[in-house]
Amino acid sequence: MTLLTRRALPALATLALPAATAAQAQTATAATQPAAIPAKLTLMLDWFVNPDHAPIIVAQEGGHFARAGLEVRVIAPADPNDPPRLVAAKQADIGVYYQKNLYLAVENGLPLARVGTLVATPLSTLSVLRDGAVKQLADLKGKKIGFSTAGFEEVAVDTILGTVGLSSKDVTLINVNFGLSSALMSGQVDAILGGFRNFELHQLDIEGRPGRAFFPEQHGMPIYDELIYVAHKDRGRDPALRRFMDAVEAATTFLVNNHEESWKMFIAGPRRELDNELNRRAFADTINRFSLAPAALDRNRYERFARFMHEKKMISRVPALESYAVELPVA
Repeated sequence: MTLLTRRALPALATLALPAATAAQAQTATAATQPAAIPAKLTLMLDWFVNPDHAPIIVAQEGGHFARAGLEVRVIAPADPNDPPRLVAAKQADIGVYYQKNLYLAVENGLPLARVGTLVATPLSTLSVLRDGAVKQLADLKGKKIGFSTAGFEEVAVDTILGTVGLSSKDVTLINVNFGLSSALMSGQVDAILGGFRNFELHQLDIEGRPGRAFFPEQHGMPIYDELIYVAHKDRGRDPALRRFMDAVEAATTFLVNNHEESWKMFIAGPRRELDNELNRRAFADTINRFSLAPAALDRNRYERFARFMHEKKMISRVPALESYAVELPVA
């Protein structure tokens, strides 16, 4: 089978969707009534298009964005570190990002705020090959660990390995960019940090090199939202962003109720190449992890993780929640 690796894909073209008819508009809820002139939003994904983004694709294909008076352009990044920088520079309106990295970005001066949740459970793992030399965490001493998104790798490794008396100083960290699975299978690294349990583990299994995962939340890490939506912090009251979240909420509920129809939307048109065993497995494995209330903010979860980051000396102080996370007002 052809080796499957994560790689950047071309930006998705905005899907042209028909506006709701007058009759439909009369029966639409206030949250989904179309605006006279659609508000244009640019959404920067965290990675190439994959099943983690299913609610976004369903919202596009199913007309949820259009009915909310939105025209959304979805773009895959050339570099997984691009989304927060581009949103902070106002070159994108919304970015898909990671809760655990948000604190570091804000600490470093990026004017970002969490405005919604895409995936509400941890997905990231520290994974090794099941038939490899690493059978337990302690076996990683002196080994190489590959990662893809810079900024959080040391604290994650310190926390996970700290449960067995090791730290990031006992291993070598290597940035392998998009090639997590290929780096592990080729022997370039002995483990990968950040491989998703709903994607890379299936990828390894399909390639005949099944993996073994160590879950961060079972090895010292507080539970967190894996994928979140971020915007520039001065847009915390933007009604277009609230309509975006409401549309994603409707799309997520549709997805949960209509698996097969949502899958067909996901692989439609320019995404036909995503119709394969890996994505089908990942799609099914991710459905129960999407946030059913993406605009809702779990204050305790975010403040708890901020305290964790401060205790790990990754941030200089525990920031006020309102400085980096908001619950958008009703549109």
